[in-house]
Amino acid sequence: MKQNKQRNLSDQDTYYKKQLRHKRKISLLRMLILIGFLALWELATALGWVDDFIFSSPSKLILCLKNLIIQGILWQHISITLLETIISFLLVVGITVLIAILLWANKSVSETAEPYMVILNSLPKSALAPLLIVWLGSNYRTIIVTGMSVAVFGSILSLYQGFMAVNPDQIKLIETLGGSRRNVLTKVVLPSGIPHLFSIMKVDIGLCLVGVVIGEFISSRWGLGYMIIYGSQVFKLDWVILGILILCVIAMGLYQILVILEKHYLGKI
Repeated sequence: MKQNKQRNLSDQDTYYKKQLRHKRKISLLRMLILIGFLALWELATALGWVDDFIFSSPSKLILCLKNLIIQGILWQHISITLLETIISFLLVVGITVLIAILLWANKSVSETAEPYMVILNSLPKSALAPLLIVWLGSNYRTIIVTGMSVAVFGSILSLYQGFMAVNPDQIKLIETLGGSRRNVLTKVVLPSGIPHLFSIMKVDIGLCLVGVVIGEFISSRWGLGYMIIYGSQVFKLDWVILGILILCVIAMGLYQILVILEKHYLGKI
């Protein structure tokens, strides 16, 4: 009995070590790919294979980053875009949960609203931005609403479908024990839907960032979207590429925060 227990512990240690080695291998490969890409990019511009005025280079981007930090404008652009993205994301999550619950609770409402939700989700959101400027004015509210419009309709449909996919046997059990519709929602539907909600949120954070940048292209004097569009207009292509890279870093960072929150939540279940 003792030998079997020791053998099981040994097998577990071997498995965990194997998993750790695999994670380290993947991290190393990712780092090597990034370093190799940057080195090739720098080499290509140094040897004249590509025009560094159009494609820039890692060294020029570092110099551009340094100058923008010294001028004190880079953090303003980043902070405004980040704040608008977070606000639009939180609003999208709140609206998504509330409307998905409403659709689940009332079958007539869901059957009536579903085709309209599908149509609204399929609209090109960049085409809505000029209308939003006319309706709401050229201000931060327009940018936040633009960010929300990219994500909210698809999120509602996805979460509603997740609610409808809950195991019907669990619902019947609650109802058999005398539970109300509210008990079904709070004891079964919402707990079962939270992992699905995390998956939706990981998609929404990127979509909200895209929507905010679209709004900044059109109606802002600050933000990374404005920095990119202004750089393209005056041929400061270092600004354009640096802005895009910073957006990638922001998107990756926000996504990783949600991954950590998801792991923390699932670890408590």
